[in-house]
Amino acid sequence: MSAAHQLVVLIDPVARRIDGESVRIAKDVLCAGAQAKICWPQGPEEFARALARRGRRRTVVVGDDQALLRTVTLLHKERELGRGELALVPVGTADSLRLARSLGVPMGAVAAARAVLEGAGRRLDLLVDDCDEVVLGALRVPALGPARARAASPTVWGAARSLVRTLVRAPAPVAAAVAHRLRVEADGVLLSDLDLPVAGVSVASADGLAQVAVRGCAGEWVRASARAVTISGPVGGFRYRADGVAAGPVRTRTWTVRPGAWELILPT
Repeated sequence: MSAAHQLVVLIDPVARRIDGESVRIAKDVLCAGAQAKICWPQGPEEFARALARRGRRRTVVVGDDQALLRTVTLLHKERELGRGELALVPVGTADSLRLARSLGVPMGAVAAARAVLEGAGRRLDLLVDDCDEVVLGALRVPALGPARARAASPTVWGAARSLVRTLVRAPAPVAAAVAHRLRVEADGVLLSDLDLPVAGVSVASADGLAQVAVRGCAGEWVRASARAVTISGPVGGFRYRADGVAAGPVRTRTWTVRPGAWELILPT
């Protein structure tokens, strides 16, 4: 029996809590179409042990973006990411499945489970940083500027500050809260330096290269393709979001593209 018809199905505990019915449907479809070993890990350690015991079976994750990211990260750190195909049956809220949607995974338990059984593997690029952390989709800097500024102002203090600003001076424009001074290098070519404020930076892998876009405060863009991207910030460092997860602050970080580093089962 081929690996496509021998599955190890890792059901994320968060998926069970959020939408047990979709989990049940996915399990029934997979078990009807293949020889499936169903695993119900209760936490990260059990998840890692079940993944390590997958053998030659095709690995299927039932869960959200973070469950997929956890799986790829574990396999990457064990240097086994290129050993077999991965598949995802997305179960979660709409916000928690943005990465899955962008990768082309069908939304819906039945359609996704059928794609696991009938689809084909597609090689995808990976971004790996200098701390050996992976990015499957995209990373952005700075993604938390406006939200962090709002979160830092509770209602009472916000009202008080508004009164003071009304009496003393006009409120600062929103753009001032998100502008950062960053040094951005693509394969050693300088795209932006610390003396020039930028409104944001995005990096995503495509066609074996990192696609870098630096947005200036006036709305202008500087774009480049590179094998490696280095972003450096001021003394206090900078924050970023990778696959929807906040990280930092860090002073400097380099991401390198690994072309075709992993294989995801998608509809044909």
